[in-house]
Amino acid sequence: MLMRQSRSWFGRLRGPVRIGLVCAGLGILLAVIGILRGTVPANPLSIFLALLISGGSWGIVSWAIATAAADVAEETAQGEGDE
Repeated sequence: MLMRQSRSWFGRLRGPVRIGLVCAGLGILLAVIGILRGTVPANPLSIFLALLISGGSWGIVSWAIATAAADVAEETAQGEGDE
């Protein structure tokens, strides 16, 4: 009988993408806290933009840093194998 691995969609993602999604979630959480504290005007467009900007910037920047770190680690490992 063939056993199938039950991995979630999150488990199938590469490391940098996971890091980007987690950091985007943290950015959105911090924006929600700011909204609840009253630092964002209470209209839907302002709330949407606060969530989009905070989640998007945290997610994209952390994904880019994690991708660069993974590329450097891969190149370093290949360089050590050549010697």
